[in-house]
Amino acid sequence: MTKGSMGLGVIAGFILLLVLGWIPIIGALIAGLIAGLLVGGLSRGAIAGFMAEIFGAIILGLLLSIGSVAIGALFGMAGLGALLGGAIGGIVGILLTIGNAVISLIGGAIGGALRRA
Repeated sequence: MTKGSMGLGVIAGFILLLVLGWIPIIGALIAGLIAGLLVGGLSRGAIAGFMAEIFGAIILGLLLSIGSVAIGALFGMAGLGALLGGAIGGIVGILLTIGNAVISLIGGAIGGALRRA
């Protein structure tokens, strides 16, 4: 079977994570599964699922940091807002990445294996 584009699989998985990310385990698994189905192959699917989750965690961390800075600046405490924004964004990003990246990796491997079969 032919292999699909890695970029397309990662972008599709990332978009699905934006839509289904609120579902604790199933959202990451489905996003990884779709990324793996688009890419094809066990290892390529696992990489696509993993990268989709990493990009999602990076974007979420940046959005949380920007939001915390904006709230701090609104109350006249831009320095404190930046400090809290960086800390909160970093912690949330790391926690989401650890759990969901493994789940997306497993979903990607399953999707890649299904496409290959």
